[in-house]
Amino acid sequence: QVRVVESGGGLVQPGGSLELTCAASGSIGGITEMAWERQRPGNQREWVAMLVRTGHMYYADSVRGRFAISKDNDEKTVHLQMDNVDSDDAGVYYCKIHHGGLDYWGRGTQVTVSS
Repeated sequence: QVRVVESGGGLVQPGGSLELTCAASGSIGGITEMAWERQRPGNQREWVAMLVRTGHMYYADSVRGRFAISKDNDEKTVHLQMDNVDSDDAGVYYCKIHHGGLDYWGRGTQVTVSS
């Protein structure tokens, strides 16, 4: 059984920073890709950052230059460093783990942006 748990969400002011963490557990040896997705109020879920097996990172245009995805050496923990956040970044953030041809998500963590 694969478990994915996101954490680190909370209240942040515009221009502030926040770091999200995703912890995966279970039989997940050989993770292929890790990614962060989000669902903003009134919008469909969208991907925001992806880390592929080659080590390259990809970002949605809306977050490029402000967000950074990274993983720990155990390859079971992934982070999303969010800098210079704005109101459009508010929403529920989900971590996606790709393993064995399947995708796994957690329950998400809420990010609220307010002055």
